[in-house]
Amino acid sequence: MIECDIAIVGTGLAGMRAGVAIAEKSRKVSVAMISKTYPIRCHSVCAEGGSAAVLREGDSFELHAWDTVKGSDFLADQDAVEFFVRECPKEIIRLENWGCPWSRTPDGKIAQRAFGGQSFNRTVFAADRTGFHEVHTLYERLLSYDNIEFFNEYFLTNLAIENGRISGIATVNLKTGDIEFFKAKAVILATGGAGRLYGFTTYSHQVTGDGMAIAYRCGIPLKDMEFMQFHPTGLIPSGILMTEACRGEGGYLRNRNGERFMQKYAPGKMELAPRDVVARAMWKEIIEGRGFESEHGPYIALDLTHLGEEKIEERLPMIREAAIKFAGIDPVEEPIPVKPVQHYTMGGIHTDMLTQTPVKGLFAAGECACVSIHGANRLGSNSTVECLVFGRVAGEMALKFAENSRSQEIPKGFIKEEESRIYDRLGKGDENPLLIKRELNETMDRNLWIFRDKEGLKDAVRKIRELKERYKKAAISDSSRKFNVALLSTLEVGYLLDLAEIVATGALLRTESRGAHYRLDYPERDDENWLKHTLAYYTPDGPRFEYLPVTITKWKPVERTY
Repeated sequence: MIECDIAIVGTGLAGMRAGVAIAEKSRKVSVAMISKTYPIRCHSVCAEGGSAAVLREGDSFELHAWDTVKGSDFLADQDAVEFFVRECPKEIIRLENWGCPWSRTPDGKIAQRAFGGQSFNRTVFAADRTGFHEVHTLYERLLSYDNIEFFNEYFLTNLAIENGRISGIATVNLKTGDIEFFKAKAVILATGGAGRLYGFTTYSHQVTGDGMAIAYRCGIPLKDMEFMQFHPTGLIPSGILMTEACRGEGGYLRNRNGERFMQKYAPGKMELAPRDVVARAMWKEIIEGRGFESEHGPYIALDLTHLGEEKIEERLPMIREAAIKFAGIDPVEEPIPVKPVQHYTMGGIHTDMLTQTPVKGLFAAGECACVSIHGANRLGSNSTVECLVFGRVAGEMALKFAENSRSQEIPKGFIKEEESRIYDRLGKGDENPLLIKRELNETMDRNLWIFRDKEGLKDAVRKIRELKERYKKAAISDSSRKFNVALLSTLEVGYLLDLAEIVATGALLRTESRGAHYRLDYPERDDENWLKHTLAYYTPDGPRFEYLPVTITKWKPVERTY
């Protein structure tokens, strides 16, 4: 048993920012930073484009909030959005003071670029490696605190909850294969999204929705999981992100006729419309035969050639490197082949705007949480700064809770049951979990993509339930304890199956189109019946759904045009 005051699960941007927030206020409280990888290998390093914040004359909190609410297709909670936009500049300046190498204007100020759906150039960036530099800045900061201890390569398997209060967590120590329990007064989940539900995704292979699924199994509702974001520009065939900054710096999208087709879909914003609008437009161009053809399927051209080598090298060096390495194309010379790709989970663990879950002492922040500031569609560059803002909030809230609480014992029955579940009952069948995952990915890519309909969603629900039954007979091919990757991946597949069932069932029930959820059979937004959040609760027979009103402070829903 490892004892600490606060356990933070996940060491990406949100988790590390929470750790810094705690240590900045108290050097006495012990903090365990727990993750299944090493901190600087978290998926947050893959964030490229930037972080939104109001820093310049001409911009305003009101404008950033309105852009975010409109971008969310009016499903965001407006009180949370108003709080969020006011906190964003503070986080940018803090990281500046801690050494984050933001890109600069010629006169030495922090540079900002255009991003989709943002009506002002408010996206702060560090070339096209923003997440990488933010992560390294926070990690270096964390190393200076004596009360922070890292537990790398520990994999979360369960939460110890009794009488509505958290007492700790269960993990597998991947280095030894032993189950390790962390006793804690407070726990912060910062475990990231669920991108690997899909086969064609920008997400690292470790992003399997672990924290979301475990919270769900423990009775905590997941909110708005039917809303999955599809980024317009994924490199084919790998899915590697070609950041929105490509378009923010002036890149064009062209079809096979050479047309900048966004003129038809969003004449006011063109390529810088919100992601749901651009992704639908691209997919429509492809479906209607105006995409380019290749051995990897149809695609759209992302044209940066007119920007010139100097600007591309200054602002988009990693994009050039990735295009050359993974597609054999130099964007200085020719357009990049791209198509929409799964990129973000708008939904997540239900929290209030102070990151509190329904369980006392349990907090959630970052992509695994749903506050909700993104609603049905996230604006680009609002996610990394969300991790900073709400990571800080989670850290401060957890510290306050821990300082005013006594630790509780993890029940002996919980310890015994978890050890039995992992090592005695899991993986004793003959089904290959990786084949189950492949079929799950194919189902999500086919039926829960940009355009959805009743029949496709019903097929998806049926298939996912079939896969869940097969998963009960999963086999773990490796019987060793140390670094048992087969055990790890089998647990991950189980988490993904639970989340997929929620996504598919929630999408089937939501008979409207809103943000990233577009129903061909219900193409209009229906505010009368569906201006509400989805809450999915675990039952042995599948998710049970309830609904929650959207908080509206000043902006009534209107038609969303760009």
